Amino acid sequence: MKKLIFLLVGLVLFSCSSSDESLENYQEAIAIESVILPTDFMTDETYEITVTYLRPTTCHAFNDIVYLKHNDQRVVHVIGTVFINNGNCTELNTELEASFNFKETVAGTYILKFWQGKDDNGEDIYLTEEITVVE
Repeated sequence: MKKLIFLLVGLVLFSCSSSDESLENYQEAIAIESVILPTDFMTDETYEITVTYLRPTTCHAFNDIVYLKHNDQRVVHVIGTVFINNGNCTELNTELEASFNFKETVAGTYILKFWQGKDDNGEDIYLTEEITVVE
């Protein structure tokens, strides 16, 4: 979990541009609303996993999907770039899709955690799916 926090902080710190304020931006995690998973997983096979995420405003744009491994858990975040000085941010709350490839080389049960935001106490909320990878 410390790696995840370090990665997100690093993305925010190193993505800012101070040379041209009209292009200033930063990156942040964007809430995942739902996920489409295959029903069966086999070792050494590549599977496409599709997430539906919420684009909050016109100032938000998709940047990447961050996929972190820790033991039997896989934590997935959608990362968006926020362009803060474009002057015309409009609230959208539009659902969009993005995909990433998933491949495991070892059979077993895995927990996939898809970041959905924070609760009222500032704690991370995850959509959690348990999958079994067989040989």
